[in-house]
Amino acid sequence: MNDSLITNWSHRWPLERVLFAMAGTVTLLSITLAAVVSPWFLVLTAVVGVSQWLYVLVGACPASLIIGSVFGVRTGCAVERPQ
Repeated sequence: MNDSLITNWSHRWPLERVLFAMAGTVTLLSITLAAVVSPWFLVLTAVVGVSQWLYVLVGACPASLIIGSVFGVRTGCAVERPQ
């Protein structure tokens, strides 16, 4: 994968925004899989919820640690305000 693409992407989106997008995607995917394949995929939804609460309470979750160290995405303001 192109390193400049990863570098440019990591500077545009702060960690909070990346985590929010990833959590929403995994939640929708797990609900779809639960409806089509097996209700056991709802466990994945619970894991996403627990990870979100870990981030809220502790300031880190497994996904934030991996994304921060592998891709270099840093925390910041999740919503850009117009000037």
